[in-house]
Amino acid sequence: MKELNGFNIEVFNQYDLPEGKKQSTCPICSKDRKKKNDKCLMIDWDRGLGTCQHCGEVLQLHTFKKKEHDMIYIKPEFKNNTELSDKLVQWFGTRKISQNTLKLLKVCEGAEWMPQTKKEENTIQFNYFREGELINTKFRDGKKNFKLVKDAEKIFYNLDHIRTSKDCLIVEGEIDCLSFIEVGIYHCVSTPNGSTLKGVNLDYLDNSIEYFENKDRVYLALDNDEAGQNVQNEIIRRLGPEKCFIVDFDDCKDANQYHVKYGGERLRQTIDNAKMVPLGNVITLNDVKASLHDFYKNGSPKGHVIGLPGFDDVFSTYTKQGVLVTGIPTHGKSDFVDQMAIGYNLNEGWKGAYCSVENDPKYLHLDKLCRKLSGMRPDQNSINSDKWKNVEDHINDNFYFVDYSDGYDLKKVLDKIRELVLRKGIKFFVLDPFNKIKLKESLHKNTNEYTSDYLLELDNFCRQYDLFYILVAHPVKMPKINGVAQEPDFYSVKGGGEFYDMMPHGLLVWRDFDREIVKIKVLKCKFQNLGLNGAEVYFKWNTVNGRYTPIQNEVDSMTSIFNYEFDYNSWLDKDEIPELFNINQGIEPSNGQLEFEEIDEIPF
Repeated sequence: MKELNGFNIEVFNQYDLPEGKKQSTCPICSKDRKKKNDKCLMIDWDRGLGTCQHCGEVLQLHTFKKKEHDMIYIKPEFKNNTELSDKLVQWFGTRKISQNTLKLLKVCEGAEWMPQTKKEENTIQFNYFREGELINTKFRDGKKNFKLVKDAEKIFYNLDHIRTSKDCLIVEGEIDCLSFIEVGIYHCVSTPNGSTLKGVNLDYLDNSIEYFENKDRVYLALDNDEAGQNVQNEIIRRLGPEKCFIVDFDDCKDANQYHVKYGGERLRQTIDNAKMVPLGNVITLNDVKASLHDFYKNGSPKGHVIGLPGFDDVFSTYTKQGVLVTGIPTHGKSDFVDQMAIGYNLNEGWKGAYCSVENDPKYLHLDKLCRKLSGMRPDQNSINSDKWKNVEDHINDNFYFVDYSDGYDLKKVLDKIRELVLRKGIKFFVLDPFNKIKLKESLHKNTNEYTSDYLLELDNFCRQYDLFYILVAHPVKMPKINGVAQEPDFYSVKGGGEFYDMMPHGLLVWRDFDREIVKIKVLKCKFQNLGLNGAEVYFKWNTVNGRYTPIQNEVDSMTSIFNYEFDYNSWLDKDEIPELFNINQGIEPSNGQLEFEEIDEIPF
């Protein structure tokens, strides 16, 4: 066996277990037990895991080669301008950061062209190393303008210092990182850029995830503002609350401000005083007091939407739940799900995963997503253009496809989704269709019991990982009146009445081929603030790019003349797309959208 689930195996069967057997002694605990020959290890060769029923250890049967990054990044040249001017050394001194710390982290100074001022400026240069190799550099001028190296990889600052440590500390800013190193806490890394209020992009975590897999504790000392808390919550979701601890800076915004105000000893104590992420599965009033008070003042909040006029007025959602989408074959339910996926990605900043069994070959499904995003299919001249490359790069970086050649088991699929949460930060996933992705352990049960087990598995999984899911399911064969099949309702879905009882939301996709319109009907919306039960909205479907264009109402759609205009523009070019998804121009905008550590003006 050379690969498993897409990963190349380096050492096969590293514990020399009996190959092909489902049970064995445990290489961890059996040698110390009285019953040394007890076969307490359950082996799953398909997943590459062994689970001991005695000591509880979960063993990885093989070791794997590290995957190469899909992207090809440039690497800056290290110029070693570490002899800093007296003015800059003195300025860092006012921040209580010594010259020794600056030399340890190879902080440089030198001239650099800055796009914000459109001229060369003297800059501080924070160098990002991995395995001793320079990966990126952040340049900062005296007016707090900054940029990263264009087309260079984003990683954590000071990454090499946490490679072998069992604990690590994450801060939001190089100067915060230098502050902790100054007081003797070296296993500290900084995010390379600030966070937005609109979305959280942790591509630097994606590129460094292997450095966190061996950690027992991860201390989070991020900025005490809304944007910093957004990053904190996403890191907790990715790495797991059981290993995360929260550092409190009292009345200060960040680590350096705390260091300057209270001194090094107090800064060290913030780590000792860090608190575990609140206990899971138990909620007190204080845990949700802010949400409770906001509800009293403003009512229930609107849910997440896809940015499609008309549809957003009748349906929205929260995470930790799902929606079932049904419709007669050929009526376009999978295509409308693609519209939802692109919408959640662009409008909410969510990355997503598909387990779409019937959307094969995959390049045809990718063509549909690319056309929805770009507005057109490329011709031979434009297929190699920068504009089309941006479309393909965006799809590649934001959508992932779970694909098995040996059949689809729900638990195996969810294991891969869990890995994508950790490694890529996905926020939603699509299962299409329900009847092709089996919950094998419940196949012996009756229809209603099977469906109940299936939906409970999904519900528990999404609550644990703060995800939203879209489940596509076929209806039973619908009766015809005058040769026309009747519309399905929620109870028409194959799999039993448990769907209506257990799913919080349901949508019907219904296509009128004669009038060339598509109706989306809300079959169920559990919460009144999220949508409108029974609501119907109408669209024209663009055969060129697969987009849905709203029609004002059904009366208009019944006439031969009604106003609509198809959109062929690239959605990546629109100003309203979140900054998170703007095409990389080699700089991070310093326009107030991103928040960075507050520092006094640098004396250049």
